[in-house]
Amino acid sequence: MGGSLNILIYRQYAADVQDTKFRSQAAACTVPQQRCACPRHPMQPHQHVFTCSILQYSAVDTNPLSVYVMQPIWNKIIKIVPLWIAPNLLTFSGFVMILVNYFLISFYDWDYTASGTSPGRVPTWVWLFSAFTTFCAYALDSIDGKHARRTQSSSPLGELFDHGLDSWATSIFALSFFSVCSRDNGKTGVSVYTMYMYLSIVLFNFMCSHWEKYNTGVLFLPWGYDLSQVVLITAYLLTGIVGVEVWQKPFLFGYYITDALVILLIGFSLLLSFPQTLYNIHRAHLRKTLKNDSLYEGLLPLVSPLLLFMLLTVWVVLSPGNILAKQPRLFLWMVGVTFSNVICKVIICQMSSTQPELLHWFLFPLALVVYAAISGLLGQAEEAVLGAFTALVTAAHVHYGICVGRQLSEHLHCDRTVTFHIRFPAF
Repeated sequence: MGGSLNILIYRQYAADVQDTKFRSQAAACTVPQQRCACPRHPMQPHQHVFTCSILQYSAVDTNPLSVYVMQPIWNKIIKIVPLWIAPNLLTFSGFVMILVNYFLISFYDWDYTASGTSPGRVPTWVWLFSAFTTFCAYALDSIDGKHARRTQSSSPLGELFDHGLDSWATSIFALSFFSVCSRDNGKTGVSVYTMYMYLSIVLFNFMCSHWEKYNTGVLFLPWGYDLSQVVLITAYLLTGIVGVEVWQKPFLFGYYITDALVILLIGFSLLLSFPQTLYNIHRAHLRKTLKNDSLYEGLLPLVSPLLLFMLLTVWVVLSPGNILAKQPRLFLWMVGVTFSNVICKVIICQMSSTQPELLHWFLFPLALVVYAAISGLLGQAEEAVLGAFTALVTAAHVHYGICVGRQLSEHLHCDRTVTFHIRFPAF
C-alpha cells in the first residue's frame, strides 16, 4: 500500500553518571507504512508521513532517589548484560515478569479477598516471588535505555516499545498490589471503588507525563515511579515475612497502612505531579518553545483519555448489577488495557509531531456497552458482556502492538537494531 514514513533513528548518549538529561541526534531513513494512524495534515488514503527530521529527544530525571541511589546500582548491573542482547529484549523480559507475577497472584486471589483473613490464603512464597519479579522488572526497565546507548542501538522502535509497555505495566503494578491490601470486608481492606480511584489517579499521572512531552518535547520523569517501585517491593517483602496481618492493624492514629498510601498518592498527584506538569508547560510557553501553537492542539491528547474515564466512571456508578463489585479484577484489567491503547497512539503522535485523533475508536463500542448496561438492556448478561468486551480490547491492543513493532523492526535495518538481538558487522 502506498505512502512512506520518515522515521528518526535515535543515537542517544549520556554525558556522565550524574547527568540526568539525555539527548539524541537524528538521522532520517524512509520506511513504508501501511495505514494512516494520526495525520495532522490532509493526506492520501493509507498514507502517513512522520515529519520529525529535526526532532531532538530529551528526558529529565531530577528524583534524588533515582539519581543518588538507584542509578549507581543500575550502572553496575548494566555491565553484566551481554552486548549482543538488544535493549528491546530487556524491556520485554521485564514486562513478561510483570505479567507472570500478576497471573500468579490472580490464580490465588481472583476476587481480592485472599488477604482479608488471618492467615491469608496466598502462600508466602508468592509474595516473595512478587518482590523478586518486581525488582527484576524495575531493573530491566531502568537499564534498557542505558544498554541502548551502550550498544549504539537506540531507535524509535525502542522508545515506543519502552513507553508502550510502560503504559500497560502501570496498571498491572496497581492491580497486583491490590491483592496485598485486600478488598473491604467490613473490618479491614479497601473498597473496590477506592481501587478504581487509585488506579485512575496512577494512570492520570502517566498520561500527564506524556501530555507534557507532547507539548514541550521533553519527558520529565515523574518522581513517583522510583518511589512506587520501592514501595511495591517493600510491601511484598513485608507481607511475605510478617504476613498479611501487617495490613489488618492500625498503623498510626487509627489509620491503616493502606489508608496512608492512598492519602499519600492523592496528595502527591494533586500537590506535586500535576502542578509540576502545568508549570513545565507554562514555562515552555513563556520561552516560546511549545511544540503546539494553539490551545486546541495542546489539549487534544486529553480528549480521548478523559472521555474514556468518564464512560468507565458512569458504568461503575450506575451499573444496576454493581459490575465493579462482582468482577473487580476483570473490570480493572479492562480499564488498564483501554487506557494503554489510547495513550500508545498519543505516544506515536508525540514522537512523530503529528496530531492525535480526536476520538479513539474504543470509545464507540464502550459507549454502546455502557448505555446497554446502565439502561438495563443487558440484565444478567452484564458480566458476560464485560468479559467479551475485555477480551476484544485486549486482543485489539496486542494486535496493534505486534503490527506496529513488526512494521518498524522490518524497516529499521539502516541501523544495527533488530527487535530482540543485535547483528554486529562481520570482520
